[in-house]
Amino acid sequence: MGALVTLDLPADAPALTLPWIITFGPMDDEEEWEPVVCGPYERAHALALAEAVVADEDLMAVVEPLQPHVTVAQIQGDIAASRMAAENEDLETAALDEEMGDHHHDHDHDEDEDHTHEPPSVDDIRAGFARIAAKLTS
Repeated sequence: MGALVTLDLPADAPALTLPWIITFGPMDDEEEWEPVVCGPYERAHALALAEAVVADEDLMAVVEPLQPHVTVAQIQGDIAASRMAAENEDLETAALDEEMGDHHHDHDHDEDEDHTHEPPSVDDIRAGFARIAAKLTS
């Protein structure tokens, strides 16, 4: 069984309405092949497809929102925010490692989420594409 990694977002997070992509790659460094990126999908479709693919495969699937930025400044702003978040996470992890003796585990996917391993139908995905296209062109 593979692994699925996604963002844990509150129910009202604006990112939930964005298009989402899936990146499939090897679980370990011993396998060497280029990751496969799929999408865009609506979030529920991306999660269901990723779960169906990794259910019986030793793969890593990363499901994340696709940011439809239209300026260099928007992209640079997200890069800066991501770097700052990583620095803060490194500091928090170091403090937690010191406090817990390096025995904690990070869980990026909520095990209690109600997802099935059944992928959405082709018609559902195409309808999702239409909704995404409408959002991107509005």
